[in-house]
Amino acid sequence: MYQLKGEHIGLRRRAALEIFRFQRDRLIKEHPLKALFWECTLRCNLNCIHCGSDCKKGAADSDMPVSDFLRVAEEIRAAVNPNNVLIIFTGGEALLRDDIESCGLELYKMGFPWGIVTNGMLLDERRLNSLLESGLHTLTISLDGFETEHNTMRGDIRSFRNAERAVKLLCRPEVSGEIAWDVVTCVTPMNINHLYRFREYLISMGVKSWRLFTVFPVGRAAGDVRLKLEPHDFRKLMDFIAQTRREGRIDCSYGCEGFLGGYEAEVRDNFYMCNAGITVSGILADGSIGACPSIRADLSQGSIYRDSFMDVWNNRYEKYRNREWAKKGICEKCTRFRYCMGNGMHLRDNDDNLLFCHLQRLSSEGI
Repeated sequence: MYQLKGEHIGLRRRAALEIFRFQRDRLIKEHPLKALFWECTLRCNLNCIHCGSDCKKGAADSDMPVSDFLRVAEEIRAAVNPNNVLIIFTGGEALLRDDIESCGLELYKMGFPWGIVTNGMLLDERRLNSLLESGLHTLTISLDGFETEHNTMRGDIRSFRNAERAVKLLCRPEVSGEIAWDVVTCVTPMNINHLYRFREYLISMGVKSWRLFTVFPVGRAAGDVRLKLEPHDFRKLMDFIAQTRREGRIDCSYGCEGFLGGYEAEVRDNFYMCNAGITVSGILADGSIGACPSIRADLSQGSIYRDSFMDVWNNRYEKYRNREWAKKGICEKCTRFRYCMGNGMHLRDNDDNLLFCHLQRLSSEGI
């Protein structure tokens, strides 16, 4: 029977996956902290239909004081080389805080590279220059297709124009040479058929790096049928990314979620691995110590207000680092579990069941 590409893994790729698996196991044992997300606010100036976080236009809780976060940064700096830990401001919309620059400058003085994830609504020339002067190292901006699709996703008719303005500012040579930045696009049935034109549009502006991802069914996105790609469209997306990478005119990749079978190493620079709790940590708006902000809050490992961050990092995260518990449901007898480890932590529901499997999407008959 004919096998789809996602199902079939050739011998050479399987051998490479086995080598990577041993490297992954060693990395889990060592768990070097490489990235720290700070959910610096739950406030947001948009109302995106695919949002999986708890952000709101009018968040009830006040923002964490910068001094509380910097206290944790000082603890990290005393334990590891800060040059090796990227701190990423996220939210909500991080640029709603007017003290991002002062916090970023303090981190820069400590030796931490820092970056920000933004929807671009507030990223005008003045704000960008202010961020750059404060030591900005990386930036990710969301652009979910052309104007109609993007504004539908973001819930604001100004959203596309503001994000486009921000991207054009970032494309200026004096900026592109100073920081690492990329555009991230959420692929849905609304924009899947426009990807070739959208790619040309990004290239024409001067975008060098483009990440694509798909919706995971939590938060507002959980029951919205407009957002879910059918398996044939998901395979179409993988083929599009693989082709774009072969052409080499723009650095294109699929997001970090999900084992992709025969597409592994063709749509990303590395083999799949969920780094949450292994090299990636996170501090949520209420001070909880977790990992990727997309992971549900009850998987937090402690709090900066009652625990030592480094003690939590070094001695907890058992559920993240030993994934044997994930062998249930469709994962229980899956022959690819040794590579996938049960998919991303953000794709487990409150009962630890897998919300969906990327490999199953790529399969003609499931696993």
